[in-house]
Amino acid sequence: MNKISSIKITSAFLILSCVWLACNNNNDETDYSGWQKATGNSNGNKYSSLTEIDTNNVNTLQVAWEFHTKDDDTAAHSQIQCNPIIIDGVMYCTSPMLKVFALDAATGTQKWEYSPYDTITENKLGHFNLNNNRGVTYWSDGKDDKRIFYAAGPYLVCLDANTGKPVQSFGDSGKIDLHDGLQMDGVKDLFVTETSPPSVYKNLIIAGTRVSEGMDAAPGDIRAYDAQTGKIVWQFHTIPHPGEAGYETWEDPNAYKYTGGANNWMGMTIDQKRGIAYIPIGSASMDFYGGKRRGSNLFADCMLALDAATGKEKWHFQYLHHDTWDYDPSSAPVLLTVNHDGKKIDAVAQTTKTGFVFLFDRDNGEPLFPVVETPMDTVTDLIGEKIWPTQPIPQKPLPQVRQSLTAKDVNPYLSKPEYDSVVKLLNTVHTGRMFTPQSKTGTIIFPGFDGGAEYGGPAVDPETGILYSNCNQMAWILQMFDINPAEHEMTFKDAGPKLYQQNCMSCHGQDRKGGGNYPSIVDINKKLNKDQFISFINAGRRMMPSFQHLPEMDKEAIASYVLNLTSEQNKKYESKLTAIDSFRILPYEISGYNKFYTKTGAPGLAPPWGVLNAINLNTGDYEWKQNFGEEEYKGAPANLGCENYGGPVVTKGGLIFIGATKDGMFRAYNKRTGKLLWQTKLPAAAFATSATYEVNGKQYVVIACGGGKMGTSSGDSYVAFALSDK
Repeated sequence: MNKISSIKITSAFLILSCVWLACNNNNDETDYSGWQKATGNSNGNKYSSLTEIDTNNVNTLQVAWEFHTKDDDTAAHSQIQCNPIIIDGVMYCTSPMLKVFALDAATGTQKWEYSPYDTITENKLGHFNLNNNRGVTYWSDGKDDKRIFYAAGPYLVCLDANTGKPVQSFGDSGKIDLHDGLQMDGVKDLFVTETSPPSVYKNLIIAGTRVSEGMDAAPGDIRAYDAQTGKIVWQFHTIPHPGEAGYETWEDPNAYKYTGGANNWMGMTIDQKRGIAYIPIGSASMDFYGGKRRGSNLFADCMLALDAATGKEKWHFQYLHHDTWDYDPSSAPVLLTVNHDGKKIDAVAQTTKTGFVFLFDRDNGEPLFPVVETPMDTVTDLIGEKIWPTQPIPQKPLPQVRQSLTAKDVNPYLSKPEYDSVVKLLNTVHTGRMFTPQSKTGTIIFPGFDGGAEYGGPAVDPETGILYSNCNQMAWILQMFDINPAEHEMTFKDAGPKLYQQNCMSCHGQDRKGGGNYPSIVDINKKLNKDQFISFINAGRRMMPSFQHLPEMDKEAIASYVLNLTSEQNKKYESKLTAIDSFRILPYEISGYNKFYTKTGAPGLAPPWGVLNAINLNTGDYEWKQNFGEEEYKGAPANLGCENYGGPVVTKGGLIFIGATKDGMFRAYNKRTGKLLWQTKLPAAAFATSATYEVNGKQYVVIACGGGKMGTSSGDSYVAFALSDK
C-alpha cells in the first residue's frame, strides 16, 4: 500500500470515527436553538444552544424592547408567571387578566390580542376564576392549521395562531369545559382550572388541572383531547376506581367518589420518541389531614409514566406516602441522558418541595441512586389520622436545602427580645426533622409549603448533565384547630364564624389577617358589598379557589360575618347536607399559611433564605452552591439569599439567566462557577422563567415582569434584552 492510500484510509477511518462518536454522544436530537414550548423544548430542560450572548459580553446587554399588557391590578396582587414561546419569529404570551398576545419577537410590536372576556355580557368579575397562567401551547398539523391552547378559568381555549380568533371547530366554539368528564357528584360547581400549559403528543393535547386543596377538591384526572375536535380520547383516574391498579391503597372503598386532588398542576414532559408522558401528581385533598383518606393514597405524590397515545400506565414511583404536608412534586420533570456506572442511560429528573432530586430510568422507573424507605414518627394527637410509617429518602444527591429546624437554626441577626421569643416558641411546637406529624399545638413545616424547589423548576444542560435549581429556605408553622361545624338550625351570627372556619380560615387565618401569599380580608367590606362578595367567592381569584359549590345560605352567612353585616346576622340559618357535604366536614382546620416570622416580620430561621445549586446528575455530586437574591434586613450582611419563584435558563454560551427574586433583579451567572456576571433592575419583580431565542441572527432574552407576590407591586410588562447592534 502506498503512502497516499494509507493517508486516505486513515482519514476515512477518522471521519467515520468522529461520526460514530457524534451519534453515540448525542442521543438527543431535540432542537435547542429555539423556544417553541414553555420550558424551552420537548425535554423540558430550559436549555438553549444559542451562543451570541456569552460570559464575555453578557454585561453589555441592553433593553431591546418592552411590551405593556395594560391590565395589571396591584390591589388584587395580579401576577404574570408566563414563560412565553416563540414560533417563526412570533412570541405568544399571556397577561395578568388572562389575555393572550402575539408579538413580533424582534420588536415587541403587537400582532393580535385575545381576551376571554370579549364574549361575556354578564358580570365579568364572577364569570370565572382568574387563575395564574404559566404559558401557552402551540400545535400544528404540519400544514396550515396552527393553534394556541391555554386555560382561562375552567376552560381550555383553542385559538388560531395566525389571528387569535377562537377555532370554532374545537369543542364548543373554541373551548372545552375542564369539568366535563370528571366523575363526582356536583363536580360542575367545583373549582377546576389549569395553571401550566397543556402538552402535545402527535394529535393529542394532554392536560392536567389545578383544583382546590380542601375537601371540596375535584378529581385530578389526566385527560387527552383530540387537538382538532376537543373530544376526550383517553382519561386516567389518579384516584383509582374499583378494579383499577392502586384502588387497594385507599382504606375507604368509596374514596374515589368523594376525595379529590391528586392532580397535575405543575405540568408534564413527554418523551416524543418513546411516546411516554412523565406526569408528576400532587397531593390528595385535604392537604393537611388524611383521616378521611387513610392509606398510602396512590397515585397522589407520584411520578406517573403513561403511554401518551392510550393513557395506560407503564410505571409509577410514589415520592411520599399519605401526604399531610402538601409536599407534592413542584414542577414538570426534565428528560436527559446521563453517564451512570459506565453506561449511558436515558433518565427523567424530578425536583420537589422537600429539596430532594429524584432520578429515574425513563424506561422502567428504577431510581438511578439508592432510595431508602425510612421510618418516620407516626404519633399524632389528631383523631382519625393514620400517618404512614416510612417515607422514601434518596441517598443522592444530597438535599438542595436544609430539612431540620431546632434552636441552633434561629436567626442570629434578631434583636435579643425577638431571638428569645423565637426560641421560646420552638419549645412549644413540634419541630426537628422533616415529616413531623401535624398537631393542635403547632408543627414547624420545613422546608416550607413553597419549597425547597418550586413551580419554576430546574434547568439542565444536556451536554454536561448538570442540573441548576433555585430553592427556597423558609419555614412555616402549621397548627390544627378543632372545628365545630354549623348546626342544622341557628342564626347567621352563629353560623357565619363556623362556616368561615370550615372554608376560609386555612388561607386567611383566624383573625382574617391572611398569611404567606394570602391577603388580609379585615377591611374587605370597604371594597365589596354582599352581592359583589358572593360573586367574588363564586368565581375565585388566583390562589383562591371557587366556592360555587357551597349552598347559597352558607355563602350569605359567611358574607354576614366577613363583611360585618349586622342587619343580616339575625337571619335564620338552616343547613341541608348531602352525603358528600357530610363527608367534606372535617374535625380540624389549619390556622392559616403562616411563615415562621417574628411579630415585626423578620424570618425566625437563620439565613440563607434562598439558594442556587448546580448538581452533576451523572455523579449526584454538587458542582457549586450559593446564596441567591438579596433580602434587605437591618443589621445583617448582604447576600443572605431570599425567597424566589420562577426558574433558571441555561445556555451553551455559558450562562444561567434567572429573575425569581422579590428584589426585582434579573441576573446572569457563569454556569461553570456560579459567579454573578450581570444584573439589572426590572420594572417589576419577575416571578416567571425567562426565554431566549433568535430572530434574524440576533439573540434575545425575554422575561415577564408581573410582580404581585411577597408584597411586591404588580406589573404588566415583558422586557426583552439583546446585545447592542454596535
